[in-house]
Amino acid sequence: MIPQSFIQELLARVDIVDVVGRHVQLRKGGANYLGLCPFHGEKSPSFTVSPSKQFFHCFGCGAHGSAIGFLMEHAGLGYVDAIHELARDVGLQVPDDGGRGDGPRRDPDLLETTAAAARFYKLRLKDSPRAIEYLKSRGVSGETAARYGIGYAPDAWRALEAGVADYGAHTLVEAGLVIDAEGERPDGERKRYDRFRDRVMFPIRNPRGQVIGFGGRVLGPGEPKYLNSPETPLFSKGRELYGLFEAREAIRAADCVIVVEGYMDVVMLAQHGVRNAVATLGTATTPQHVHKLLRLADRVVFSFDGDAAGRRAAWRALEACLPQVSDTKRIDFLFLPPEHDPDSFVREHGAQGFEQLLAGAQPLSEFMLRELAGRVDLDTPEGRARLQADARPLLQSMPPVALRMQLLQAVARKAGVTVEDMSRYLQADAASRPSAPPSSWSSPASPSSPSSASPTSSSWPERRWRSAERGGNRPVARPVRAGLPDLPRRARLLAALHPALAQEPWDTEFLPPAVVDWLARLASLPAGASFALLIESLRVQEPESAAALEREAAADRGLMADLALDEARKEFAGALTQMRSQRIRDETLRLVQQGLVDDAQRARYAQLQALRRGLTSAEGT
Repeated sequence: MIPQSFIQELLARVDIVDVVGRHVQLRKGGANYLGLCPFHGEKSPSFTVSPSKQFFHCFGCGAHGSAIGFLMEHAGLGYVDAIHELARDVGLQVPDDGGRGDGPRRDPDLLETTAAAARFYKLRLKDSPRAIEYLKSRGVSGETAARYGIGYAPDAWRALEAGVADYGAHTLVEAGLVIDAEGERPDGERKRYDRFRDRVMFPIRNPRGQVIGFGGRVLGPGEPKYLNSPETPLFSKGRELYGLFEAREAIRAADCVIVVEGYMDVVMLAQHGVRNAVATLGTATTPQHVHKLLRLADRVVFSFDGDAAGRRAAWRALEACLPQVSDTKRIDFLFLPPEHDPDSFVREHGAQGFEQLLAGAQPLSEFMLRELAGRVDLDTPEGRARLQADARPLLQSMPPVALRMQLLQAVARKAGVTVEDMSRYLQADAASRPSAPPSSWSSPASPSSPSSASPTSSSWPERRWRSAERGGNRPVARPVRAGLPDLPRRARLLAALHPALAQEPWDTEFLPPAVVDWLARLASLPAGASFALLIESLRVQEPESAAALEREAAADRGLMADLALDEARKEFAGALTQMRSQRIRDETLRLVQQGLVDDAQRARYAQLQALRRGLTSAEGT
């Protein structure tokens, strides 16, 4: 686990304007910087970067976060990788206290080892006429082979020994490149041999372009035909996508990512001009794949063969997608003619033919409804009941978005029941389904679900667009300045957005315990801490709290993030005064209801009245 002290130091040295500015053209607009959002297509800038908060936010799509969050979203990096990337930029060495963070530990020696193996395989390709002939027979050009780093693993037990400094190093086993056998060789060394032999090698890169694993296609009659690296500290096939590094710019430009099943599908689509394709690595589509894909583009198209196996794979992908659907993302399914896969289709029909096929891809809703209806006889009550039964777990797995409502209505029509009856059927077992524990930041007044802070949510502030203010076409949020109805929550958000407030001496008597505890927590942050630093200090130990606080700050229904510190101090003092006044009124009322029966109660009543007059006087000044 990376120590919090290091993350604090890192964020103190990093300027989010510089980090974002490498990928987005920014211009000054008041206290913030403006640009076109890199996460969705737009013509007028709705993307803002705050130097004071060290936070970015898009008013168009709702994307938001710190410098670490920006790299995670934009480059598709994991949390630990994003920290390493930022640290390298500012010349810091990331420490490791020996624990495990949100992902596997990444030993730098492993990356050096896989990089050395990739170079070795690439060099050996020219020595193998069989491998070259195989690639030519598949239509792969030399330029494409070089772009994807395609190589060849020689047909020998220890060929890799010539490509690495120490064939006995443990990192070779840890990286999945060699296999240790029992016993020792006559020279005393342990018996080990290359995992990949006589195979065309496809390096698998992470979003930073580093080789983390390999896929090998056998040239002879051996099995398996395709062999992937095993699970290693660098590589997990349930999370990684082949070709993502090479496809990133094309995906961003098209705002669409195509998911295919094979290495050669990706390579040949790219060679023919369809460069926004990636492939799963010999495994069914996982929720981790879907999460990564939806971060990359607003449209995801799964391309499968049109046979029964292809449809089964597509259905598994659909099941992985349903819990992550949203009303601003589009997921489609493309089924090729039975005689084709993407490789053979694009070679025969070219990029234009594939693009035409892509335009006719089935939306997720259409694929789901067709598959469900095709399994039953809708002319019988039993068939319609089976349709409802099959649809129920699928609909229940979806978040509360408009698409879920649309699908519920469509299933109800096909089943011949009312929407109300279908809804009751879905909820019949709701009591037995476990609910997620509440976040420590969340409160009943403000749900912490992702949808509660989305641009389509009713809680999202009503906005007006003005181009005359602050120059250009900047979108300016203009909600009614009524603040949050939950005063403790409003005070906590103000303090989070302006952590310097917690360093000041406040009278905490009569304040809610949650506010007092929050101020103490903020006061423990280093002097000059930003909102981004607060978020990252929460993320490891309390990820739900961090996410909920990010969403609340992104919605910012009181425009509190735009306040200068002096303005925020006045707002904060006012909120504290109102909370103290309310608690004093509550205690006074309790004493009156009890009748002020003794001297102690009457003395306390007089004390409360004096405090109340003092607060009223302070409010009037």
